[in-house]
Amino acid sequence: MSKRRFGRVRALPSGRYQARYAGPDGVDHPAPNTFATKKEAEIWLSRKEIEILEGDWINPDSGKVIFSAFGTDWIKERPGLRPKTTQLYEGLLRLHLIPTFGPRAVSEIKTSHIRKWRQTLLEAGVGPVTVAKAYRLLRAIFNTAVSDGLIKSNPCKIKGADKEESPERPVLTIQQVFTLAAAIDPRFRMLVLLATFASLRWGELAALKRRNIDLEAGTVRVVATTTELKDGSITLGPPKSAAGKRLITIPAVLLPDLKEHLEKYAEPGEDGHVFIGPKGAKLRRATFTRPWSAALKKAELSGFHFHDLRHTGNDLAARSGASLRDLMSRMGHSTTRAALIYQHTALERDRTIADALGKLAEDAINQQDQEGSGT
Repeated sequence: MSKRRFGRVRALPSGRYQARYAGPDGVDHPAPNTFATKKEAEIWLSRKEIEILEGDWINPDSGKVIFSAFGTDWIKERPGLRPKTTQLYEGLLRLHLIPTFGPRAVSEIKTSHIRKWRQTLLEAGVGPVTVAKAYRLLRAIFNTAVSDGLIKSNPCKIKGADKEESPERPVLTIQQVFTLAAAIDPRFRMLVLLATFASLRWGELAALKRRNIDLEAGTVRVVATTTELKDGSITLGPPKSAAGKRLITIPAVLLPDLKEHLEKYAEPGEDGHVFIGPKGAKLRRATFTRPWSAALKKAELSGFHFHDLRHTGNDLAARSGASLRDLMSRMGHSTTRAALIYQHTALERDRTIADALGKLAEDAINQQDQEGSGT
C-alpha cells in the first residue's frame, strides 16, 4: 500500500482511526476527533490539505484561548465605546455570557451551544430585549475571533436572534400629556412638554443649556447628551450618531411657558443648564423619580415611563403627516427603521379613521335613498 502524501492515519486499539498532519507552523496536529473508518479519516486529511493549499488553514491551537478572557479583552480593546455602552457590555458579559461560555475555549463553542444558551435564558425569564443584546455582543466578539484567525467562521447563526421585540409602549393623548405636565412639580413641567413635543431623550434634556434655546426662532438645538453610570457619575458627550445633533422647532404655544421656565428654574448664564434638580444640582434620574411617580398617580396614569413621552411625541408627529425624512430628522435617527414604524402605525390609524368615516357616509347615503324612495 502506498504511503500517504499528506498526513497519517493510524488504527487505535478501540477500532477507531486517528488522523494527524504537519501544519504550516511545523507542528504535528491531530484531528479534533477520531473516525469510525479509515476512509473518513483520509477524507478529513484531504480537506485539511486543501485548506492549507488555499490559505484557509487556521491553527487549531489559536482558538484554545478561554472565552472569558477573550471577551473581557474585547471590551477593553475598544476605548472608543461610550461609557454607558461599555457598562452595558460588561454587564451582559458578566451576567449572561461568562456563566455559560466562560471556561470554554473560543474554538469549542458551536452554534448548537449558542442555541441552547439562548433558549435557556428565555425560559429562565430573561427579557427578550436583553437576550437579543447579549446575542449581538456574542456575535461581535466572535466576529473579532474570526478576524484574528482564532476560528474559521462565526457560530452565531441563529436567524432572528438579534432582533429586539419590545412590547408596544403606551401612547398618551395630548390632553393626558398636559394633565401630566400640570400634575408634576412646576420646575419639571417643561421637561415633560419638551420630551413630548420636541421628541427629546432624557439625556438630551439633561444636557440642554440656555444657549441651545432660541426663543425668538422657537427652536432647540441638540448638541450633547448626558449618561449616568452605576458609580453615580454623569458624563457629557455627543449624541449617539451624527443625526442626533439636530435643530428642532418647538410648537409656538409652548414658547411663553418655556420663557417663564428659563426665568424661574434654569441656571443663569449662557452655559447654564435648562433643567436642574430642586437644590440646583445636575438633573439626575434618582431625584426625578419621586416627583414623576407622584405626578403619574395624580394624573391617574400607571405603567408609563418617561421615555414614553418621546414615543408619544414621535407618534403625534407621524399622525400630523410628517414625511419619513421629517420624522428621522426630528427623532435624531440616521436610519429609516424607527421612523417607518411610526409612519406605518399612523397610516394604519388613518385607515381605521377613514373606514369609520366611510361607514358613517354609507349610512347617511342609505338613509337618503330610503327617504327619496318613500320607504
